Order: sequence, then structure tokens, then C-alpha cells
Amino acid sequence: MNDQRLLIFTDLDGTLLDHDSYSWEPARPALGQIAARGIPLIFVSSKTRSEILDLRRQLENRHPFVTENGSAVYLPAGYFDLDRPHSDGALDKRLFSTARSRILQVLERLRSEHGYHFRGFADMSVAELVEATGLTPDAAEKAKQRDCSEPIQWLDGEEALQLFRQQLEQEGLRLLRGGRFWHVMGEVDKGDAIRWLIARYRARWPGQRFTSVALGDSPNDLGMLEVVDIPVVIEPARGDALHLGDSERVVYAGAKGPTGWQRAMERILAQTDGGQRQPA
Repeated sequence: MNDQRLLIFTDLDGTLLDHDSYSWEPARPALGQIAARGIPLIFVSSKTRSEILDLRRQLENRHPFVTENGSAVYLPAGYFDLDRPHSDGALDKRLFSTARSRILQVLERLRSEHGYHFRGFADMSVAELVEATGLTPDAAEKAKQRDCSEPIQWLDGEEALQLFRQQLEQEGLRLLRGGRFWHVMGEVDKGDAIRWLIARYRARWPGQRFTSVALGDSPNDLGMLEVVDIPVVIEPARGDALHLGDSERVVYAGAKGPTGWQRAMERILAQTDGGQRQPA
């Protein structure tokens, strides 16, 4: 793999970030290597634009990022365009999903017509969201600033959940399981956004051979893990780990959160040529 150049796509909550504390500290060594080698590290999360912008500032990350489970891709202005000046502040947006306002209308109608019991972010106060997630009030406020999806706590039975899922599909929406919540969104997933980004990198650097890596821990990461060269399965904070088969290309971190992230990336980085910097 020494002649390859890496593109690293990572889930955040429960993967790079600890499920409970939201710390990435155990992954600091690998993050440092990735930054030093100029490897694109692309955040791919159910989080909102505002939430990810905060994390990008903390980690001094200047690469594209994917919000709300693949609903939108944000690009630093000029990132793929040599004719446009690169701006640290300006962002271009590529939408893949429907607007949240329509999702909320559908949810309210289904709840009214069928008596479903669930609680979405739009139903929660900031204080209630803090209690449900462990986020700070400021972070919870940013988590509510959604564009293309609505996370919900399902408070009804399994049979009702399956009927609810079918009715959403009839509306052109999908229900995706995350680490804490169910996510109602358009018929997209993280894999759609990643495929689009990989194509942009290859078009921008046509002579470069890229190897794509993705790290995730939850069912909503499956679309992402299935489209990359090296899928990395992080053990979840709760429940069973994802299983992608026994292919040699699949890396099972064998640990949770940023500890597993560090362990897996340490192994992958050791197989690449550390003396050559990446494009971008």
C-alpha cells in the first residue's frame, strides 16, 4: 500500500469521539500523524454543520465534511477548484436530501393519524436534549440546528416501528438507526456522499491513486463502510459490533471509540509511506 494515498472518512460519536465524554484524546497520536502527513480527514456524521464546524476548529481540520448522515457535503471554497481562491471561512454546500421542514410535516401527520409515540429533536427543549445526550447546552443548541434530517427517540413497540418505517418509505423518506437515536431523512446515506467526494478527489488529481478508509461503529455507518477500500469497524459503546464478513480488507479495531480508532489507524498508517505528503 506504499504507492497509495489515503482518504480517511470517519464517523464521530462513538467512533472518533467517546460515546459518553465526546473526547478524542486517545486518538491524538494518530490524528497528529494524519495532520503531519497532509492526509485528508473527512468527518462523516449525523451531526449538524454547526457541531462539526466546532470540531474542525478544535482539530484545525480544513477538509470537506458530511453532515446529517450524508444529507449534505460542505467543501471549503476552492478546495477542488484551482481557479478559485481558497478561503478558510467560506463553504460550498452540496445537498443530497430533502428539507427538514418537510420531514417534520410528515412526522407530525403520521403521529397525529396513527398515534405513534416518539420524541424528536424538534419536540425537545435544549435542557431535555442535554439530558438525553450528555451534550453541553451550547452543543445541544447546535445539534438542534438541522437542515435535512430529524433524530427521534422511539417510544413505541417494534411492530409499530416497522409500520412507521414503511409509511416513511412511502413518503420518500428512510429510517436509519444511529448510536443513540433513529434518524428520519431522505433516501440517502453516508455512502452516497462518500462516493461523490471520492469522485471529486479523483477528478481533481487524476494521476493519483487513492485508497479510501472509513471508520464507523453503528448501523448508520454501513453505507459508508461498504463503499470504501478499507472499512474499519469500531466496537460500539452498547450492543454488538457490526460484522462485515471475514474479508482481509475489513479491519476490526477490537476496542471502542477513540481507543479503537487509534489502534486501527496506527495499523493502517504503518502500512503507508510516511515520507510522502498527500495532496490537498
